Amino acid sequence: MSDDIKHECGLAFIRLRKPFSHYLQKYGTVMYGLNKLYLLMEKQHNRGQDGAGVATVKLNVEPGHPFLHRIRSNANQPIAYTFSQIGTEVR
Repeated sequence: MSDDIKHECGLAFIRLRKPFSHYLQKYGTVMYGLNKLYLLMEKQHNRGQDGAGVATVKLNVEPGHPFLHRIRSNANQPIAYTFSQIGTEVR
């Protein structure tokens, strides 16, 4: 996964502009953003990829607190593996 980004690569971005309570009330889950991201990544799946990853960035974080988190995988099923790792961290 250290190769240069070329035409085989696809990027998907999700930005949540409202608090989690909004997504819980409207869609019944705070995982709305992750569900949409999974769907976008699966739609780009057959582009010759050999890995997948997810990065989250928190905005307006106080100094000294973490603002970036990432999970990467080059497993046989990288999207499924990445989201299974996210699932174990969320629980």
